[in-house]
Amino acid sequence: MRPPPPQPSTAPLAPGLYIVATPIGNLRDMTLRAIDILAGADLVLAEDTRVAAKLLSAYDLKARVERYDDHTDARRRPQILEQLAEGARIALVSDAGTPLVSDPGYRLVRAAADAGVEVFAAPGASAALAALAVSGLPTDRFLFAGFPPPKSGPRRAFLAELAPIRATLILYETGPRLSDSLADMLAVFGDREAVVARELTKLHETVVRGPISTLISAFASGPPRGEIVILLGPGDAPAATAADADAALLDALSRSGPAEAAAGVARALGLNRRELYRRALDLKGRDGPP
Repeated sequence: MRPPPPQPSTAPLAPGLYIVATPIGNLRDMTLRAIDILAGADLVLAEDTRVAAKLLSAYDLKARVERYDDHTDARRRPQILEQLAEGARIALVSDAGTPLVSDPGYRLVRAAADAGVEVFAAPGASAALAALAVSGLPTDRFLFAGFPPPKSGPRRAFLAELAPIRATLILYETGPRLSDSLADMLAVFGDREAVVARELTKLHETVVRGPISTLISAFASGPPRGEIVILLGPGDAPAATAADADAALLDALSRSGPAEAAAGVARALGLNRRELYRRALDLKGRDGPP
């Protein structure tokens, strides 16, 4: 027997600041809890009040909406904190996705927490995580790096800092800058495995996978429209030196015997286990089996 569908919450909303994720495209990605919070909030803060108004209208919500962005932060933050101190229930929303991810709000959350105000997360859609999930790239370690600089020189310097990181890289980009960004990525990273995901959860969702050179060709006909996420496979680790191996062996030998230490370091550094075993014996200062 199927359980009954969830019903709107009738519990009063606790005072505090609510960080509410909104859909990145498909309106049905709005969570039930997000709807409850926006229905019960005294005030909704939005970077673009017109976008927030459309969202609220889609769910027949009547909350009061006010602008809050980087340009109004210094002026609005003290007022918002005063309202929170008086017990207000305030929701912060993004134009799309999870607030604070390449969106304003960090200063407000920090100030609210420092003032002892409860800050609640209402998780939901995130373009970065949605793109990572469908990318086919490693997900065990990733770095979200936001938007690259718009000009080539600073962008290449920015990318060069990311190049050695052994994690899947996630960046946002605009359609008009996509081709130039991919060209700079090819110059800095080489022809690394990458993914371009655009318009996620929308009608024209597109995910293109392949080496960076393939992605450049795929978008050579002109700049694509919509929201774009670029993902790049992890960088290659630099070859381990003898000093690296000795340091790793000494650390491992403090917890285990030479054979186990050599096996662990061989897996971690991609070096020859037998040679590491001999070196482990040297470091221990005794002989052992070949």
